[in-house]
Amino acid sequence: MEPAILDATSEVADWDGAKQVLMEAFALSQAAARDEQPVVYVVHGDDLLGRRGAPSAMVATGLLSAARTAAIELSRQGTPVNVVAVGDATDRETLQRWISHLSEPGGPTGEVVRLDQGHLGKALP
Repeated sequence: MEPAILDATSEVADWDGAKQVLMEAFALSQAAARDEQPVVYVVHGDDLLGRRGAPSAMVATGLLSAARTAAIELSRQGTPVNVVAVGDATDRETLQRWISHLSEPGGPTGEVVRLDQGHLGKALP
């Protein structure tokens, strides 16, 4: 089954923008859970570290928390929910390969895979 994918890699300017993305994520996740469809949230790696401002960090870390919570809730039905953190140089082919892998039944769930180099040597959530 094709995964439900939320691309949350754009910078978010303010609280209203963050709220809009998080509400979109909620609606997408709710529909995916109902349909037993895998979910992958794509965030910018810098946002997990708060490098692009508070609103973008709220979205990225909120989605990471949502993925972990949804993974627990959906574990009985075997529906994976994961996060992919990309960087500015992450190519589309690599991203698609990881989305596909993280959507496979029986694979990891509630995890974050970092495809950017910006996290090396940092304390991470």
